[in-house]
Amino acid sequence: MIQNGTYLNVIDNSGAKLVCCIQVKKGWKKRYAGMGDIIVVSVKSLRNKRRATSKVKKGEVLKALIVRTKSSFKEYSNKSINFFENSAILLTNNNRPIGPVYLEFYQNFFVTVNILKLYLYRQV
Repeated sequence: MIQNGTYLNVIDNSGAKLVCCIQVKKGWKKRYAGMGDIIVVSVKSLRNKRRATSKVKKGEVLKALIVRTKSSFKEYSNKSINFFENSAILLTNNNRPIGPVYLEFYQNFFVTVNILKLYLYRQV
């Protein structure tokens, strides 16, 4: 579960390395967010190789889509899924990814509509 103050790794090629959660938009009582939820984040650090050509700046406030969480996530088929890290993809105001995202992160257990929209945008 992701809450305010949680640090997340960024797994797209936008140039950001770490982000910190500022606000949970959707989730359990707007307090905890899980996989597939959209949150508001602040960029805390950038990747060393891409500082000059980065699409984001340090301290910038953006939206992010949670892709991986340490806490377990249950599917409808009662499978439990968890990862070793908390990760997110940075989004624009129109819920499109800022940087290109690798297809391995679009897995079949995402159930929200926003992720399906992201997947369709990526295919075009």
